[in-house]
Amino acid sequence: MASDGTPLATRGLLLRLAWRNLWRNPRRTLIACASIFFAVFLSVLISSTQVGQNQLLIDTVVGSSTGHVQVHGQAYWEKRSLDQSMPRDPVLEQRIAALHGVDHVVPRLETVALVARGTVTKVVPVFGVDPMHEDGMTGFGKRIVRGTTITAWKDGALIGAGLARMLGASAGDTLVMYGQGYQGVTAAGLIHVAGILEYPIPDMNNAAFFLTLGEAQGIFAAEGRITSLAVMLADQEACNATALDMRGLAGAGTEVMTWRELMPELVQAIDVNNGGTVVMLLILYIVIGFGIFSTVVMMTTERRKEFRMVISLGMRRGRLAVVTVIEAVWIALTGAMAGIAGSFPLVLWLHFHPVVLGGEYAKVMLAYGMEPVLPFSVDPVVFWAQGAIVAGLGIVSSVYPVFVVRQALKN
Repeated sequence: MASDGTPLATRGLLLRLAWRNLWRNPRRTLIACASIFFAVFLSVLISSTQVGQNQLLIDTVVGSSTGHVQVHGQAYWEKRSLDQSMPRDPVLEQRIAALHGVDHVVPRLETVALVARGTVTKVVPVFGVDPMHEDGMTGFGKRIVRGTTITAWKDGALIGAGLARMLGASAGDTLVMYGQGYQGVTAAGLIHVAGILEYPIPDMNNAAFFLTLGEAQGIFAAEGRITSLAVMLADQEACNATALDMRGLAGAGTEVMTWRELMPELVQAIDVNNGGTVVMLLILYIVIGFGIFSTVVMMTTERRKEFRMVISLGMRRGRLAVVTVIEAVWIALTGAMAGIAGSFPLVLWLHFHPVVLGGEYAKVMLAYGMEPVLPFSVDPVVFWAQGAIVAGLGIVSSVYPVFVVRQALKN
């Protein structure tokens, strides 16, 4: 006996009967499976795009600026002044790097200065960076199109191609830089252009200005000091747990913040994107639900005579209802699994070869600081969640044939 009181032999008979019913009319079964297959296929593509866009947005903004978690001096994020910088602590960096899931720990000295060449001047954000650490996090070394290489860069500035055009500068030229250093000290110097960086995003191209960390510390009278430690994680979902561990390591006078705390406007943009996708998917689910239900109604209408015949031969309505439910579950699961299997190769290919956008949409993405591409995510949750939802819609639709068996066939 099974746990529900049904003899095991009877349960096996019901399963075999349901399986045979499915393939007595292969065309009908394949139509039902195909409707679920295409529903899963389409919902996976939409969901994959939404998750991919969110990831691109996070990687673009977080990966090029704050990191997933950041350590900085107390009140630095509010005032953005070198006076709120902190002493660089190599021991702290090593301890953070040893935490589980930490990929990169990047020290930076960030400030603002006036740069000039001839009669042209420009106010730019200045980043003092450790070349190899920074390249490991942002990959900015591959952006160098003229001048030095990242491994040979020891002094001078790496500047964006747009900024170079504004200043009329090229690799080897000299710029004048003037600003305010640590504790109000005047910071000024002649900086030669070591290389030119080419970014696909205009805002970055027009403002990028990098110095080696040691040179920046010297110019701005901040020897041995940094404004932040940017930490990149293998899994961004571990931000809160990692930040908690880092707070235990960081000493007094420092502050540890996650990217969600550092950039609430980015969180809002992601929420808006998620909201739009949810609405789109809900509309899609309604269309899918009606499509699956229509298929079930068609199948049930065709089988009314079959149901009456089986009942007249002595089969209980309850067991016939169980058979129809088993059929619906098999169709739903088969269609969902086929949809997942069919969509995965396409999504995987699009993940490595994202669609390059053009026109007005590309301009909008560039305005938000993103590369104009349509990315796709291969996160397993995308596939299983959409497969489960659509399969659930198929199983819920099995209520109709059960109703037909238990009610309509009483007449």
